[in-house]
Parts: sequence; structure tokens; C-alpha cells
Amino acid sequence: ILVEKSMRGWKEVEYEVVRDAQDNCVTVCNMENFDPLGVHTGDSIVVAPSQTLSDAEYHMLRTAAIKIVRHMGVVGECNVQYALNPHSMEYCVIEMNARLSRSSALASKATGYPLAFVAAKIGLGWTLPELQNSVTTTTTACFEPSLDYVVTKIPRWDLAKFNHVSRDIGSCMKSVGEVMAIGRTFEESLQKAIRSVDPSFAGFAPLPGLTPNDKELEEMLRSPTDRRLFYLAYAMIERGYSVDRLHEITAIDRWFLYKLENICEVHRALRDPHQTLQNLTRAQLETAKRTGFSDAQIARLTNATEDGVRAARAAFGLRPFVKRIDTLAGEFPAPTNYLYTTYNAATDDVSFGDRGTMVLGSG
Repeated sequence: ILVEKSMRGWKEVEYEVVRDAQDNCVTVCNMENFDPLGVHTGDSIVVAPSQTLSDAEYHMLRTAAIKIVRHMGVVGECNVQYALNPHSMEYCVIEMNARLSRSSALASKATGYPLAFVAAKIGLGWTLPELQNSVTTTTTACFEPSLDYVVTKIPRWDLAKFNHVSRDIGSCMKSVGEVMAIGRTFEESLQKAIRSVDPSFAGFAPLPGLTPNDKELEEMLRSPTDRRLFYLAYAMIERGYSVDRLHEITAIDRWFLYKLENICEVHRALRDPHQTLQNLTRAQLETAKRTGFSDAQIARLTNATEDGVRAARAAFGLRPFVKRIDTLAGEFPAPTNYLYTTYNAATDDVSFGDRGTMVLGSG
């Protein structure tokens, strides 16, 4: 007899754990799915580090992950996936993969911690204290990264290439790839990631020609598809759906929905008929940039040109700052060349005194 319990609406959380033969054990990264349980991690928007867990929930799951890995005797890298009840401390272990996975690749890029390299060295008999932290080059690999930025991963689908194919996503993975974006806020990180998925996506905004009726809209919000994010944008911007109403329909955590509402507020302010590029203040433009809006997005909403927005931004002295991924949130110097740009900063982590060479690649 198969007895099943519905966990629909629970949060899905994942921990990447590394353990060596001497029982040194660290959790390198914890990640949280934007979509509630029911969507394959490969088809879900994933945020690292987790944003909605309380301190008690974070440490409860971290302790459980380490106990599981030690009990199973794993030497190397593995990940533990959880379902967490958002209304209590109840959780279930979905699975434990004693291997590198796509999530491991995301965790490695998100933290700058070379999981595959460390796992290979551990397999050859090295211990974590003996291995060097490749980011700082002065500390050991026996540490847990501390992030002062937000990483958002969005899957990429090619479902439009096939006729009569269902756009629904669930426990069977349909995505053919994924993109990752780094920012200092979730809003900035999400909008950068959306634009990376497809050049035709401006950011968190309704897609052109998207005009569902009430019944269609509610169905598209309730059932996860590869376009649900854009239906959320349509519901919030065009129909004025509240955070509570959307949470009731989608079971997406309110924290994420409030962050999306922040983007929508800036979108509506820029789209105001009385708002033009000429009367746009420095504070308004800076808020838009810090919320992840591109020059092209702002130009479209204010009926201006991208070059015009860029010129206005330059006149106000607004430019992105270059920050370095250091895995220790500035506690130790990090000479790595792993960089990202953000408007949510006040200084550069890198000086650009030398005339370097930039290599642009595409493929």
C-alpha cells in the first residue's frame, strides 16, 4: 500500500555539503526555490542564499544535513533537498544526492567555492584543512561561505519550438539550460537574470500581447508554466492583484511577492503619463537602477531612447560599481578576479588603473 501525503505549497530548500575522510563537514551553500514544492528544481527559479528562512529554520536544516551526510558516510560532495512546512518547523527530506549535480554547479558559481575541485581532492585523500581556499588563497577550504549578495537562477525552456507541447512544468524537468545573475538585492538580481534568459525579455514586466481574461489569468497563476513569472507581472501591474491574493493563488512566499511588488511600484511610476525623461529626478533614476531596471526598460516606459536614458544617467553621475565575490563578505582580502556589477554600492572593489584587455565571447 502506497500512502502519500500532500506537501503542496511547502517550501523547497537545498543544502550543498562537503565532508572529508576525517569527518570534517561544512555546508557550502543553501538555496531556496522561488516556486513552492511541486516544481522540479531544474525548472524552478532558485535563489542563493535562502531569503525567507528564519535563523532557527536555517540551522535546523543545516544540522540535519550534516547528520544525514555523516550517517551515510559520504566522503566528497553531496546535496540534501528538503520540503519545509511554511507554517511550522516540520520538514521532510526529499532526497540526498551523493554526487555533483546541476545544483552543485550553481552553488559553486554562486559562492566561488570550487566544489568539483575540492571533491576530487577529497577523493584523493586530502582533508578540508589541508586544501587552500582558492578565493582568498590565505585561508583553508574548511569554511562556510558568507555571501553579501543575492544570486538568482532562472531556467531556460525551448517549448515554443514544438507544436502542441504542454507549457506546464512539474516534477519532470523540461528546461534545456539556465542562467545565473548576481546583485545586491533580489529585485536587481531577478531582473538581470530575466534579461539573460532571452534578449526579448525586458525584465519583470508583462510580455507584449499578453491579455488573458480573469479565468485564464487565475489558471495561469495557479498552474506553474514557463511563463508564470510574466503572468505574475501582468496580474500585479495591469490588474492590481495584491500580494495576499497572489499568495493565496500561487503559494509563493509573501517575501518574494513583496519584492516583486517593489519592482511594480517603480514600473508604474516610470509609466505615469506625466513622467518623462526630462523631468526624471536623480533619486527616481537611481531607484530604478537599484531595482534592476535597464536603460532600455526605462526608455520604453518613459517614451525615450536608450541613448537618452544613458546620457541622463551619465549627467547625474550614476554608474554601476564593480564588486568582487569574496565568499567571506569582506572578512579576509580576496584577490580573485570573480566580479559583478551593481548599482547598490558606493565603491568599487577593483581599481582600474591599468589598461587591460577585455575578451568578449559568445557561445
